[in-house]
Amino acid sequence: MGTLLRSSQTCFRSYCYSTPTAASAKKTPNHNHNHNQNQFLKPVRDQCKSRSFRNVDDALDLFDKMLHTRPLPSIADFSHVLGGIARMKHYPVVSSLIKRIESFGVSPNVYTLNVLINCFCHLNRLDFGFSVLAIILKLGYHPDSVTLNTLVKGLCLQGNIAGAVRLVEEMEKNGYKPNAITFGTMLNALCKIGQTSMAIRLLRKMEEGNFELDLTAYNTIIDSLCKDRLVTEALNLLTEMMSKGIQPDLFTYNSLIQGQCNFSRWREATTLLNEMVRKKIMPDVYTFNILVGTLCKKGMLTDAKEVFDVMIERGIRPNTITYNSLIDGYCLQNKLKDAIKALNMMVERSCSPNVVSYNTLINGFCKKKGIDEVMNLFREMSNKGVTPNVVTYSTLIGGFC
Repeated sequence: MGTLLRSSQTCFRSYCYSTPTAASAKKTPNHNHNHNQNQFLKPVRDQCKSRSFRNVDDALDLFDKMLHTRPLPSIADFSHVLGGIARMKHYPVVSSLIKRIESFGVSPNVYTLNVLINCFCHLNRLDFGFSVLAIILKLGYHPDSVTLNTLVKGLCLQGNIAGAVRLVEEMEKNGYKPNAITFGTMLNALCKIGQTSMAIRLLRKMEEGNFELDLTAYNTIIDSLCKDRLVTEALNLLTEMMSKGIQPDLFTYNSLIQGQCNFSRWREATTLLNEMVRKKIMPDVYTFNILVGTLCKKGMLTDAKEVFDVMIERGIRPNTITYNSLIDGYCLQNKLKDAIKALNMMVERSCSPNVVSYNTLINGFCKKKGIDEVMNLFREMSNKGVTPNVVTYSTLIGGFC
């Protein structure tokens, strides 16, 4: 890590000095230096805490006003604004603004530099992120858990899980203890690349280290196990989790219901659905989409329509995915009139069809050699502002052939 820190510092400095300063391009207003600083800064702090910037220009105007307030606000106040700009994903702007406050004699603190590391991670410039860590150490500051967790997240975003593990090990050697967020980030990254077994081993290591495991950690692995079609293992982990006093939430049940539906275990899926309702965890549109989508794929259209009706009765508004599942189910069963009815119902209920809706119908009519209906649908797409894609044209070419 030391070599990486040294080698990245030169290009980092070059980046910071060459990045255009968005705030400096704006006209500097003439402010009354006798303005009561606390009166001015209170709404600034409130705005930052509530994350209520309308846009980046709003934040830059505020930043500019702060630079022309005397005495200058503290680095903590500047950092709150920088954090707000970073949350709006204007990452390059943050580094140039930090250089600007330094030119006014305001030195960044660990919070400021953590924001900068986070920006570099999102810009896929982790080398710059590590150079900021070197600057933190050079200034005599102590990196905190946010510093190290941000770097771990950056490595994971790059798919460098091995590097994240090495960094955590190095952290521990230097007396920096990783926390639940550190491990949670790594768990999520491992599950995303399909390394569920490695994620479980990491979970066990967390247990051995007496880390306080939260619901997110278990949910991440339960969802990954269900996607790997290891539903029994997921249910065992659910039982283990509940024995520790951690109660499942909507995400947990949605993952498990999806897993059961993938195996056509309708009774088990229904049991889970009843259990979550009993616990006052109400199914959402995603829950019903799982059920409708799976039933349609299995050709169980009557059951799918019943679930759809229950959804309406409960006041849960179907979305494009719900209707597309019904359209696909009807097309698979060659019930094209019902598929068109589903499309019309979708429009009547102010749910806009998308390219998938039309592609499914066009494919259904092509198989039935209903070219007139196909062309009507194709024209309707254009009239509704839905842009055809490669699937649309490939299906049409196949139909004409």
